[in-house]
Amino acid sequence: MNAKAYRKLTVIIPVYNEESTIGQVLESVLSIDISPLTKEVIVVDDGSTDATPEIVREQAASYDEITKVYVSPVNFGKGAAIRVGLKYATGDIILIQDADLELDPNEYKHLIEPIITGAAKVVYGSRFRKPVQGLPLRSLIANKILTGLANLLYRARITDEATAYKVFDADVIKSINLNCIRFEFCPEVTAKVCKRGYKIAEVPIDYRPRTPEEGKKVSWYDGVIAVWTLLKYRIVE
Repeated sequence: MNAKAYRKLTVIIPVYNEESTIGQVLESVLSIDISPLTKEVIVVDDGSTDATPEIVREQAASYDEITKVYVSPVNFGKGAAIRVGLKYATGDIILIQDADLELDPNEYKHLIEPIITGAAKVVYGSRFRKPVQGLPLRSLIANKILTGLANLLYRARITDEATAYKVFDADVIKSINLNCIRFEFCPEVTAKVCKRGYKIAEVPIDYRPRTPEEGKKVSWYDGVIAVWTLLKYRIVE
């Protein structure tokens, strides 16, 4: 695979009611040096009802790297927010960053390396290629089911289908017609990149799982929808 010239990383941050973490997340993302690449940050607020939009606007006023802040009047879901972010992305590489503190932006250089070197067009940060502390058993089982189903249906050969750290060559992700609204972004994009023949490279990442009390939003219902999404896209485009 021949490596092409990559010049800019777009970080898309979908956020909903994360006033306690969004400021710290933005500071971490903005402080990361990924030279020789430049970086742009697109924040899509998905109808937050707390102080999140104000915090984001304050940060945007101070940092040129925050090139777009989109505020939805209502809450649709993470998938819809990512789709909005993709419309504004101008980078050659696109990375999805959650607005909580479960994942560390210091992983960026490792995550984008397979794309820069031409080894892959799609990279997932795997939480399960390193020991994980504090992950509830039900979450572990759900992840095992989703990953196993992705491997069975699409020969994905991955260890973490539901990871939040997903990185793409911009041409690849922008060529895919996404329909996701909520958390089904993960199974939909996994199914569609695999059906197009792209190998998903995995990079081990650190992970600090948070609890529902700390703001974790994924529910059992989202797990059911994720399973259905993987099954559906095996049959339809």
